[in-house]
Amino acid sequence: MASMHINSLASASFISGAVTLAKIVGTFGAALITIKFGVKYAFLIASLLIVSGLMTPYAPNYEFLLLSRFLMGLGGAFMIVYFNPIVMHWFSPEERPVVNGINAVAFNVGTAIILWSMADINALTGSWQNSLILFSVSSLLLAAAWLLVKFETDPHKDTSHASAETHYSYMDGLKDKFNWAYGFTYSGLLSFYICLFTFYPKAGISQSKWVIGFGILGTIAGILYSRRKPLRLPIIRLSGIIITLSIFGLSFSGDLWVQTLSAITLGFFIFFPVTALVSIPHELPGMTGQRITVVFSLFYSISYLLSTIILWLFGKLVDINDGDYSASFILITLLSSTFFIGSYLLPETGKVKELTPCEA
Repeated sequence: MASMHINSLASASFISGAVTLAKIVGTFGAALITIKFGVKYAFLIASLLIVSGLMTPYAPNYEFLLLSRFLMGLGGAFMIVYFNPIVMHWFSPEERPVVNGINAVAFNVGTAIILWSMADINALTGSWQNSLILFSVSSLLLAAAWLLVKFETDPHKDTSHASAETHYSYMDGLKDKFNWAYGFTYSGLLSFYICLFTFYPKAGISQSKWVIGFGILGTIAGILYSRRKPLRLPIIRLSGIIITLSIFGLSFSGDLWVQTLSAITLGFFIFFPVTALVSIPHELPGMTGQRITVVFSLFYSISYLLSTIILWLFGKLVDINDGDYSASFILITLLSSTFFIGSYLLPETGKVKELTPCEA
């Protein structure tokens, strides 16, 4: 950043947030791509955009680097939305929480590989540029493999039922209070998560590896929990309280062991309720593949838009206070409570199984 004359953290937040900005645009427009090309080819487009990471090692200037990051982010934005109609198409309602949880942990596994093994990968390939090329080529091969996947509407599906499906447009989605409550719930937590990797190391807090590692364990535990406990809101609510308290400990404690314990707790409880959170739209009455694409388009675009504003405010407060992070940490701690507050705005979609007289 210094070589490109970027000196303020407010400006840096936009640079490191190029992928985030792409996700706002990408997630909002994802449903339009599926309407034009269908889910299979929309997912292929997303995969090919991720392959644009090939440009990064050859970027001659900052603008070109920003473009490559934007295109990669755009592909990632499309992909996280398209997972949902794909899951609805291939898996039964009973299987979806598990699959959604696996999709959630995939991101953490990839991040963990980068955090813990990047030096070894670079040593193996010869340089970080070669490593990025390797990742991009691997993504290209996976995109080619996706072309071989059969993804078609069941020809024996009841056509009268299909024709009876209500079209759910972007305008319908914007009018739907659920989508705003859903995006609001996630926005504060997402803002902290991005801040954790963008700003916390600059403040001398470098426990992100613990968050990632225990995030994997938290996701696995969340999958197992969601299979046994169908109610969604209690675990979101409990996790929301623990997350905010842990962020406070990580941000304001001067003791290394408290920061580490807070990071471990954060990692587990940030991802423990993810399976429950992403299962809620799948369990809403009358949900269809077309509607869920719009719902998750708006969910991610709303939450990423809010988080981009919060990130800028975080950096701006640091600049205003001459490098002091205290006000920014107060801001991000308070805003992380949207996860807890949002649990009172969302519907409970889980159904408790009624006991038969014999079971009772």
